[in-house]
Amino acid sequence: MLSQLNDSQRIAAEHIDGPLLILAGAGSGKTKTITTRLAYLISIGIDPASILTLTFTNKAATEMRGRAYSMIVDMSSPPLLATFHKFGLLFLKFHINKLGRKNNFVIIDTDDKKKILRAIDKETTTSILANEISKLKNSIISVSQAKASASDKYYAKIADVYEKYENYIYKNNLVDFDDLLLLTYKLLEENEDLAKQTSRRYQYIMVDEYQDTNELQYKLLKKLCHSHTNLCVVGDDDQSIYGWRGATIKNILTFDKEFPNTKVIKLENNYRSTDTILYHANQLIEHNRDRIGKKLVGTRGEGNSIKVYESNDENEETRKLVDDVKKLIDSGINPAEIAILFRVNALSRSLEDGFNRANVNYKLVGGMKFYERAEIKDLIAYFRVITNKNDNFSLKRIINKPKRGIGKTTIEKIELESLSSKKSMFSVIEDYSAEELAKIVGIKNSRTLKVFMASVNDLQDVLIDSKMRFIDLFEETFDFKVSFEKVIDSADRIANIDEFYGLLRDFFIQNIDLNLEDFLNEISLESAQDDISNAAISMMSIHASKGLEYGHVFIVGLEEGFFPIVGDGSNLEEERRLGYVAFTRAKDELTLSFVHSRFYKGRRTQLTKSRFLSESALIKGCLTIDKSSAFKKGDSVKHKIFGIGKVVSSCKVGKDFKLKISFSGNTRDILSSFVEKI
Repeated sequence: MLSQLNDSQRIAAEHIDGPLLILAGAGSGKTKTITTRLAYLISIGIDPASILTLTFTNKAATEMRGRAYSMIVDMSSPPLLATFHKFGLLFLKFHINKLGRKNNFVIIDTDDKKKILRAIDKETTTSILANEISKLKNSIISVSQAKASASDKYYAKIADVYEKYENYIYKNNLVDFDDLLLLTYKLLEENEDLAKQTSRRYQYIMVDEYQDTNELQYKLLKKLCHSHTNLCVVGDDDQSIYGWRGATIKNILTFDKEFPNTKVIKLENNYRSTDTILYHANQLIEHNRDRIGKKLVGTRGEGNSIKVYESNDENEETRKLVDDVKKLIDSGINPAEIAILFRVNALSRSLEDGFNRANVNYKLVGGMKFYERAEIKDLIAYFRVITNKNDNFSLKRIINKPKRGIGKTTIEKIELESLSSKKSMFSVIEDYSAEELAKIVGIKNSRTLKVFMASVNDLQDVLIDSKMRFIDLFEETFDFKVSFEKVIDSADRIANIDEFYGLLRDFFIQNIDLNLEDFLNEISLESAQDDISNAAISMMSIHASKGLEYGHVFIVGLEEGFFPIVGDGSNLEEERRLGYVAFTRAKDELTLSFVHSRFYKGRRTQLTKSRFLSESALIKGCLTIDKSSAFKKGDSVKHKIFGIGKVVSSCKVGKDFKLKISFSGNTRDILSSFVEKI
């Protein structure tokens, strides 16, 4: 089995005792190495039952299990190879009684969790509550700690809901997904004998995709290594792209400090991409400071040059991609070997429209088609009601979006009245007096519905006078975008809404004589792509592409603000890692595309090409970041007096840096030696 490995892979596979960090570059045979090491340990007589291998997905666990078992001739009992959460489940089945709970607990899924939270708090968006509680658990913050550290009314409310939620699931012997790890850690933290016993049972531990671990997973691993340091982790600091989900890149960057005498092995031979693709990917990622450092080396030859497309707008960009894709398919390339990647999901709209018109089959991997997204379907329903007040189906969808206190029972009452009076639901609201309506739905709901009805009528009038003013007034009237500001994926949803508004504006500009109803009819035709029965190309976000590979890859949207995303909340180094991931999905050919203008926040905006194009040595003249700069714009820093702030600008002053830092809106000039980077 070892003869199938290169020198670095073999050294990693033959390492037995002590901490081991395998830095596995993209396409470097990571899975092959870790599965061979598992098989090798068993082949030299180590008890399979003493080996624990942890992954992030069931798919990865199944693949690794199949590969490892195929190499093992004789095995008395199989090693435990599972996801973190599956391990937690097995552990709790044996030991949860030590927390005063029964081991016949029931695991609740996301929908169950949301139902419980909805019953506790009907005002706050349920997905926000679920996400906040998940973050608290993965940061190992108890109810009492959450209540003590609540900095304002919002977090005080979250802490209160957290307490009620925890009491409910404890009382009903339920365990949520996060508890599988949190309760396992709690058991090991509070019972040293159990920690020793568990650590002695699992003498050899391996972890896949270590760069994606969070604080809780790291601390759990430390507990599992209570009695030994035989921990092997495999990962790539240059592919750490889930910071927004709680992953902590410092886990892999500081591994050798947390586990002294770590052996570090770099897998740098890439078996996927051409030398040209790897050269430019290496050039890009070298601009990052927070990395251990490695350089991918190709094994497949130079290959074709990377193409860079420059277009005036997204429509021209899409036409170029359609032409290229058609040529590839006509030349005999399997559509399954072609992928189009984007950083911002809203960019899929122009691509979908263009490929629909060209009759080129596509599939959206790990995502939803633009016109099928909930926020877009809501907008379409709103506009359908405005153009046709008798559309009961659309009215029911949006009558309580954004939330205005109109519940399911109220909607059913209006619908019953609609049937008995043979009027549309909107006509019931409009034609009945406030007093008559109050008898059906109550005084408060009657007032709310009358205001809603008046708003729709006002918008109908504005639409007749000014189609452009209609779009602005619609948003002002219903605060549709604002309602998405605190949901988990708010940036994506708001970008989709802006894209839709922009699409409508452009339709009105290009078709002066057509109206809103014509627009709705047109997009109904655009979005009705036939079911894919033939082979299809793939479209997806860069996040969704991780772990995949394609012969021909197109990356669109290489403009400042779209890729990289810049501004508050963005992390330029993580954006650059996303670029590195995107480049290294390509095996044979890579095409990058930027435009001079796109719809942005509902309006056409002039854009600057992405700094990544110059940082990857593909073109000259983009924004660049000084590689040696210790502090940069956007860095989060901490000052012992002023607290946490964001760097606004940085300039070198001798051996130090003079920083302009914004502390909650107050800007101060401070030398870098007096702050700590977060």
